[in-house]
Amino acid sequence: MDTPVLVEVTRGPAVESRHRGQIAVVDPKGALVKQAGDPEALVCMRSLAKPFQAMALLTTGAAQAFGFGAAELALFSGSLSGQDFQVDLVTRALARLGLNPDALQCGVHPPLHRPSAQALTKAGAKPTPLQNTCAGKHTAMLALCVHHKWPTENYLAVDHPVQHLILGTVGRMAGLPREDIKVAIDGCGAPVFFMPLKNIALAYARLAAAQPGSPGGDLLAAILDHPRHIAGDGRLDTDVMLALPGMVFAKSGAEGGYALALKEGGLGVALKIEDGAARALNPTVVAVLEQLGVLHPTGREALKSYAQPPILNHRKEEVGRIRPAFAM
Repeated sequence: MDTPVLVEVTRGPAVESRHRGQIAVVDPKGALVKQAGDPEALVCMRSLAKPFQAMALLTTGAAQAFGFGAAELALFSGSLSGQDFQVDLVTRALARLGLNPDALQCGVHPPLHRPSAQALTKAGAKPTPLQNTCAGKHTAMLALCVHHKWPTENYLAVDHPVQHLILGTVGRMAGLPREDIKVAIDGCGAPVFFMPLKNIALAYARLAAAQPGSPGGDLLAAILDHPRHIAGDGRLDTDVMLALPGMVFAKSGAEGGYALALKEGGLGVALKIEDGAARALNPTVVAVLEQLGVLHPTGREALKSYAQPPILNHRKEEVGRIRPAFAM
């Protein structure tokens, strides 16, 4: 199946570049509702797996045992920007486990939130694992280890019990036996999962349709109540959720992956920009929301800057646009 063009990058009156990709929209039973390209395309979930990795805290009782509420559950499901409120919450969660930040094995990079990164530099401080975009996910893994009395020193090993638990949780939500899921290593060192795009969409559809009081329902409610914990200020995930409050869980993944859980209708969306280009994501996500009839006038206005971002030259003159070019 040909991979369709999802986004065109114009310069003046002509198209200069194109980004191809795949989109799958499914219902909670796995029926394909809409698509662009091949819904069977094999995709690495990357950070799209985070809410399902965090769900194991609810299914095992670990969240209740440590008193983790909605704020922590959302944080564990997000790709963090390293803002102070996120760092503080990770620090407090680790303290509940009797651990310090040295227990995090996610590695170090500057905060994704530029003002936070600039503040660190100005203070003469260096980033720590607490500012890592995956700090929440790793804290959740450590919580599972402490709850089950598993060792924390090697919690990232593919054969560690916490990773077996997580793989099973991801597989159940995606409708796949664990032996059909290809496992690789993510940028933070944790195992990550390859599966058909439609199965990623199914996992998000099942999350969207989860009943209140169930693990999925509790997790989704926590996420929808704390959009700033899913990404951070000035990022698409958080801004989509703020523009459409209580309606959409928006989640980015590295290398051009993205997913949506649409509460109304219980639909799940998964998409992949084939070349991994981040610049193609914003217009694609807004166009998907538009084509699914989710955007209302207020939401459309709030997300206008993401819909067709301008291309500026070094003189700050607009010379082109990044625009969607597909119909599902």
